[in-house]
Amino acid sequence: MTFDFEAMLIHWRGPAPFVFAPIPPDVGSEIKQISKLVTYGWGVIPVEAEIGGAAFKSSLFPRDDSYLLPVKDQVRRATQITVGDTVSIRMSISPPRL
Repeated sequence: MTFDFEAMLIHWRGPAPFVFAPIPPDVGSEIKQISKLVTYGWGVIPVEAEIGGAAFKSSLFPRDDSYLLPVKDQVRRATQITVGDTVSIRMSISPPRL
């Protein structure tokens, strides 16, 4: 399952600062429908994503009726994006391989 969407990058404070792309509610609803088939626990879902030509693997975290996509430092540096930027994202979810 592949999704194309735009999201504004946000900063999330925790033990270490993180940058996330919030998944739009309509995409989050579609993901919830398949979440039990693709999660590896605690509602976390592995994905492959691409922003500005930089491809990376990550995991979605459930948050407020949708999900957050962590955007790695390496991806942000390669694409010169930062918190507050709106980015185009292509993201794929595949069922786990048995």
